[in-house]
Amino acid sequence: MLYSFLMIGQSNMAGRGYLNNVKQIYNDNIKTLVNGRWQTMFEPINFDRPTSGIGLAASFAASWCLKNNDKQIGFIPCADGGTSLDDWAVDGILFENALYHAKIAQKSSVLTGILWHQGENDSFNNRSDVYYDKLSLIIDAFRQKLNLLDIPLIAGGLGDYLSSGRYGQYFTEYNLVNQALRKIAKEKHNCFFVTADGLTANADGLHFDAVSQRKFGLRYFEAFDRKKSVLSPLHGESEKVTILENRPLTKTENIALLEINFGAGKLSSIEFEHQLALINSPS
Repeated sequence: MLYSFLMIGQSNMAGRGYLNNVKQIYNDNIKTLVNGRWQTMFEPINFDRPTSGIGLAASFAASWCLKNNDKQIGFIPCADGGTSLDDWAVDGILFENALYHAKIAQKSSVLTGILWHQGENDSFNNRSDVYYDKLSLIIDAFRQKLNLLDIPLIAGGLGDYLSSGRYGQYFTEYNLVNQALRKIAKEKHNCFFVTADGLTANADGLHFDAVSQRKFGLRYFEAFDRKKSVLSPLHGESEKVTILENRPLTKTENIALLEINFGAGKLSSIEFEHQLALINSPS
């Protein structure tokens, strides 16, 4: 049985953490929906832009696998960078696209949760005033159209770094968006808020860096698992991330990664055969 999660929102849900700043998380029990079929996850998961990178989904899934080692988890990546709540309006293109892929996923998985991160594009020009109402409509519509009125939704907060980054002038209302997200978690059934306190950004001051995205994924899973908002950083986040990234790979997973690197031109045929022989040799 595969348990799937819909990923929606803007760039910080898609992920913009630099790929070379963290160790790849690879686990054959973690899948991604590609062309309607489940493939083993490989980062970046949500390739919406050429700058796509590390997001929160991989550490969320790795945390899931630690607790559910006999089950598979899958992601339905539908986040799109630079989008506002108006772009996600009910029956709009992004909404319909995510709904379409979620319904495809339902044919071969149990749709188990919705992961949401968005708000930067609604943090100015008084857009935060209607954030609660607009997002509430979107949440209700997804639940109704998927026939899953109780499906949990986990929403992450915006980073405090936004006001001081190079685009800080555009995010004067990010705290008000965070307040709206916390209000949704408090007032709407099975909605939970995850704080971004202590998380840091790439050099652009706009996107969570890779290390922070790993920690964010831990917090998202904590909220989902305990069905409770996470209002402060978790104890020992860095140590937990290290455990997830350094999980011993199975022989099958090692061979798969070797084939990925060979197919990407990172290994010569001689190097590939040599490393394959090492993997296959009796220990």
